[in-house]
Amino acid sequence: MLITIQDLKFQCIIGLLDFERTTPQDLIVNLEIQYIYTQKFIDYALVRDLIKSEIQNEKFLLIEDALNHLFIKLKEKFSLIDNLKIKITKPSILNDCDVSVSHSVSFNS
Repeated sequence: MLITIQDLKFQCIIGLLDFERTTPQDLIVNLEIQYIYTQKFIDYALVRDLIKSEIQNEKFLLIEDALNHLFIKLKEKFSLIDNLKIKITKPSILNDCDVSVSHSVSFNS
């Protein structure tokens, strides 16, 4: 099975610059979860809630740190996850483009 969450948008404190440490900014998260469905499933609403709460509560300096943190927390909470891909975008940090960092992990290898 493949769960896809597209364009999850919320505000948070993330970044190194002074204004990023005090003013919440938009963040967009895209995610793919692969897992084998038997009689157990992964609740995508709980996945969404975990992503938002972890990023908003931790107030990361770097997108890379937020990504690594999410991989750990999602796998801890949803042990059925086999493969996970996450992309985090800061749509308003630069005025002429969106900036994203993405990563994927296979937990079976």
